[in-house]
Amino acid sequence: MVFPKQIHMFGLLFFFSFLVLGVSTNGVGGISSALEKCSFPAVFNFGDSNSDTGGKSAAFWAIGSPNGETFFGKPSGRACDGRLVVDFMAEELGLTSYLRPYLDSLSLDSFKNGANVATGGSSIKQGGYIPFHLDVQISQFRQFKDRVIDIDNSTQQEKGKADLPKPEDFSKSLYTFDIGQNDLAFGLGNSSESETRASIPSIVDLFSAAVQQLYSEGARMFWVHNTGPFGCLPNSNSWYAKQPGALDKNGCVITLNELAQEFNMQLKSKLIQLKASLTGAAFTYVDAYTAKYNLINTAKAQGFVDPLDFCSREKVIVNGTVHGGPCSNPTKHISWDGIHYTEAANKWVSKFILNGFMSDTLIPVNQACHA
Repeated sequence: MVFPKQIHMFGLLFFFSFLVLGVSTNGVGGISSALEKCSFPAVFNFGDSNSDTGGKSAAFWAIGSPNGETFFGKPSGRACDGRLVVDFMAEELGLTSYLRPYLDSLSLDSFKNGANVATGGSSIKQGGYIPFHLDVQISQFRQFKDRVIDIDNSTQQEKGKADLPKPEDFSKSLYTFDIGQNDLAFGLGNSSESETRASIPSIVDLFSAAVQQLYSEGARMFWVHNTGPFGCLPNSNSWYAKQPGALDKNGCVITLNELAQEFNMQLKSKLIQLKASLTGAAFTYVDAYTAKYNLINTAKAQGFVDPLDFCSREKVIVNGTVHGGPCSNPTKHISWDGIHYTEAANKWVSKFILNGFMSDTLIPVNQACHA
């Protein structure tokens, strides 16, 4: 089994013990800790389609069938057949509902548990696929917070109409991030690989500035996913498959994954700096890359089909090769549409990253206030 360079030894030992022994990772009992669970009154999520629960669908055009078919039974605004990692996180933290998309004014869900400003296609840097880059998402959060405070200061009658967090909840909430992949993908599509690599420091600096803005707003607890092995996406494979030496043994594009690893290394370094400079802040760096690569690397052993197969849409032909097509059982697939993961894959990944097996340090999401 080949693991990416940045996987830490403790995470590797945990991973092997759970794969080999078949120990359940449901719940947080897998990591022994005397620390108490954190009582997060709300979660505020920032990101792209990997954690978008309906923002892009509300802002542009509705995501249609067969999205949502496995869990929700209908389209849910997610680019997936069911739940995302952020949904499993909401369950793990005991929230009363999944995070409601900030942009979806027609949603019947409550904002009491926080809000999701993630929007599919978003990047950290301005000028990517869509206008909802990270700085815009920070602005949306600020508007949300200001409105909550305004309503709290209003009449008792108006307060009773709103199912919102309390003003004091913002400093006690968890702030989660899953963003950066689109910065790399957009850069590669509009410039050279070397130019994209050279842009990483400035992208990470923008991320740091966004975190500092949230800190100035009272945020103190941060849970940050690094970017996944986007070279392993079927969509990536289809464009590089005929280039000699471009792919690893799993069909992943080597140069793309190396780019992701470079981004992750610099992101982790920046978080260490932030933790040192922001008094009282708790940061958890989550190695989602390794969790996802491990799944792809052991797909068949975990009961999945070829990770390069996907099933949500009609077959497509790229460079003369047929890819994808509708499938009868999405639970056996890792990729849903060639770009996004299925609910089954998200659930598998969630077991490791929410329990803390891929975190630095080893701490589960419901103890992230102690990081």
